Amino acid sequence: MTVLGKTFTHVSLLTLVVVAAACSRDDSGTAGPTTTSTVAPTTSTTLAPATEPVGAVTHGTLTVDGRERTYRLYVPADLPEEPVPLFVALHGGTGWGDQFATTDHVEALAESNGFVVVHPDGVKVGGGPGGVWNGGMCCGIAAREEVDDVAFVAALIDRIEAEQRIDPHRVVAFGHSNGGIMSYRLACELADRVVGIGVVAGTLGVETCEPSQPVSVIHVHGTADENLPIDGGAGPLSIAGADFPPPLDGFARLATLDGCPAPEETTDGDVTTSRRAPCDADSDATFVTIATAPHAWPGGTPRLADYDATTEIVTFLLSHPRP
Repeated sequence: MTVLGKTFTHVSLLTLVVVAAACSRDDSGTAGPTTTSTVAPTTSTTLAPATEPVGAVTHGTLTVDGRERTYRLYVPADLPEEPVPLFVALHGGTGWGDQFATTDHVEALAESNGFVVVHPDGVKVGGGPGGVWNGGMCCGIAAREEVDDVAFVAALIDRIEAEQRIDPHRVVAFGHSNGGIMSYRLACELADRVVGIGVVAGTLGVETCEPSQPVSVIHVHGTADENLPIDGGAGPLSIAGADFPPPLDGFARLATLDGCPAPEETTDGDVTTSRRAPCDADSDATFVTIATAPHAWPGGTPRLADYDATTEIVTFLLSHPRP
């Protein structure tokens, strides 16, 4: 199978992936130190088709920075003996873990490919289940009260590593909207734990971004996004009330910090892929634009685009473990 210009062959997935999910409601930096990879090229990976997630779903709590936080953990029914991936999926603003799990369908891929998934919950908004993340400039109570969501994700990774056999070289994160904004913050501030991020309809929301190591990134954005416009600004459908910086600017900044070369662009129908690789330490930076796509998660439920963001992001991130 060919995905994002790479051909993959089946292997066991030994990856911890941190996944950040999306908000359905709602300058180019200087290059960092150049590092020369001395390891073999990235191991090729292909995903087995999704199957019914018949593993164990549990809900847990964790106290971080004086706040009790909650999460949904999915462990497949039959994990391999060797260390496996973990996907931490961060929902978007006013979303929650259980809600995002029904949208991204990543647990079905976890079941067939043998990795662990956690969907944490953001800081609650009002009396309902929905929450928000402190991605820097956004969003809501989490940003206003400067909630330390980076520490929460780090502590969550610690707990799951203590409970499951996780490969620390394949910790990654992906998220949607506010969750995508949070994913960028993790790349900037938790690069010692997170090796790659996937972003849908997000942007870089912190002024200071100094990752300690290169972090691979795949960013997916629709040209018809009216919540977080692809050119930045205050979207007419946004409930965040933020003047968002252009998503391409944040992507370019992280790619520059990763030591990535100039992009190569390909177009297939409504999907345009701009890839900057190879970058330092076998990392990769890819920006995917979907013509006429709105803010919703592409390929999720409800299905509003032919592009399957979950499969593409998971395949990309599993293909770029840390050397």
